[in-house]
Amino acid sequence: MGLQWLSLVATMWLQSINGTNSNFPAYSSELKRILSISQLRLNNLASASDAGKLLGWISGIAAAHFPLWLVLLIGSFLGLVGYGVQFLFLTDQVSLSYWHIFLLTVLAGNGICWINTVCYIIAIRNFPFDRQIAVCLSTSYVGLSAKLYTSIVEVVAPTSAPQRAKAFLLLNSVVPLIVCTVAAPLARDVDGGKSRKLTRGFSTMFVITIVTGLFAVVTSLGSVGSRFMPQYAVLVGMIVVLFLPLLVPMVERMRERCSRSA
Repeated sequence: MGLQWLSLVATMWLQSINGTNSNFPAYSSELKRILSISQLRLNNLASASDAGKLLGWISGIAAAHFPLWLVLLIGSFLGLVGYGVQFLFLTDQVSLSYWHIFLLTVLAGNGICWINTVCYIIAIRNFPFDRQIAVCLSTSYVGLSAKLYTSIVEVVAPTSAPQRAKAFLLLNSVVPLIVCTVAAPLARDVDGGKSRKLTRGFSTMFVITIVTGLFAVVTSLGSVGSRFMPQYAVLVGMIVVLFLPLLVPMVERMRERCSRSA
């Protein structure tokens, strides 16, 4: 059961960095300025990510024929290209047109679907009796993406708007690739007996999720959050709460060892 819980924690981490499309407002003004486009065309760019998700069924077909770790890495690679080339555009490394940016945004949006697909499959297969709960727990961590990326940017580029825009795009392209690479070994079916005795573990996960959400909300309240915690402390706090779910597989692993020794 320890590996099953660890696989769920991996999906929670993946979801926490997979909401990269929520960062679009953070760099959209810079794209609008450089491309010299109207607000209407900028709005169309915002919808390009959703257009990419319309092709999300491709990831489902891929998951039926390829190992999940490969599907996961393909999704992160699509994001690397989609956001990475836009980052190069903002740093004047490449010259792109509006339609290039549009297609890159579609590509990045489609990459999100690949990671989502892997998370759903892992949760459903490894928790067949509680798949609804497992999927909901995993999906809830998507709401942390904007907060997590913003916390990082507040530390590395706190004031300059152009630098913040570049930082968001760089993080959008690199962070999912790093996390997916780390989580790839856990992207598989775990044969742990499929026990139904998971109430205590899920209850602990619910408490951790609530604590994590409260921390994210309180530290996002502007003056209220900054009055008690500097930005670097908020970032450290976010990392700590993201590691809290590891307590469940660790405790479960200890129980397994104790039962074997007994």
